[in-house]
Order: sequence, then structure tokens, then C-alpha cells
Amino acid sequence: MKPVLRVAFLAVALIAYPWLSATALAQDARLQLPSFDHLAKIATEAVDITLDESVLKLAAAFMDDADEADVRQLLSDLRGIYVRSFEFDKDGAYTAADVEAVRTQLARAGWTRMVNVKSLKESSHAEVYVFTDKGAPGGLAIVSTEPRELTVVNIVGRIDLAQLRRLEGNFGIPKVQADPAPKKD
Repeated sequence: MKPVLRVAFLAVALIAYPWLSATALAQDARLQLPSFDHLAKIATEAVDITLDESVLKLAAAFMDDADEADVRQLLSDLRGIYVRSFEFDKDGAYTAADVEAVRTQLARAGWTRMVNVKSLKESSHAEVYVFTDKGAPGGLAIVSTEPRELTVVNIVGRIDLAQLRRLEGNFGIPKVQADPAPKKD
């Protein structure tokens, strides 16, 4: 995961944890993600993960280890995990219109941008949004763009960020490193 996205995740974890652990209805937190088929055809790597509530409940049912109790509880509170991520071998493979199809939905009532990290040097942009309905949080969305990457994550349901960290590296949730290794030139 790129440093910009790490910063975004950590900022949400530190700022929003108490707020995000409340119960939510989450019905409108589901984004209608475009198919992005045209991007998948030209991407060097494409990830398309769609885990609805029934699949998440099935996954939770297979977790019987006491160590997995937190993950099982988190999955029972979620209504969906949706990830679309693309890597390309050249800059400019996706357009601003591709990203705007998602950002337009995040501009509607209920969504609030909590984190906005831009790097002109790396031409990257990461945003973290939280969905609330009458003050109750019920979803999270991340939009991350780089010249050769586009990633959209939509998590729907009651979210407890302390438990969410246990999903890192699973179900398409990026792994966050609190202390990233320095870049080697």
C-alpha cells in the first residue's frame, strides 16, 4: 500500500474510532460501483471483490477459532465489502470521468469526507468518506488514485475500526503499516 493511503487509513483510525463504533442502518451506504470493464481489459492487475451480506455471514460461520471471534463479530455487523482496484503499465489509463462516477455518489446526503490527502509530487490522491444516517454511521468508502492505479473500497454496515484492522489483508481490505519502511532510491 502506498504511503498516502496508509496516512488516510491511520487518520480515520485515530480520529473516527469512537464515532464509527455505533450501530447504523447502512442501507444507503452501498455505492453503485461502475463495472469498470473497460479498465479491467487494459489493466495489468485487476481486483473485483463483491462480498454481500450472505457471503459475509457464510464466511463468519466457518470461523470457529476463539482467536477469530473479533473477525466473526465484525463480519456479522457488515452488509457488504466491495473493492475495485486496477494497476496499469502506463499513466492515464483511466479518466477523470471514471473516478467522478464514484465521487458523484459520495457527494450525496449522508456521506462526509473525513480524510483528503493529495500529493502533487506523486500525483496521488486518497480520500476517506464515512456514511451516516441521522447521526448513526453505517459505511466507509475509500477512493485512491495514482497515475497508474485506481482503487475504490466500499464497506457497508456497522463499523468498528479496532475490529476492522483485523480484516487487513483479507477480503480485499488493504493492509495498513503503522510504521512504513523508508523508500529505497
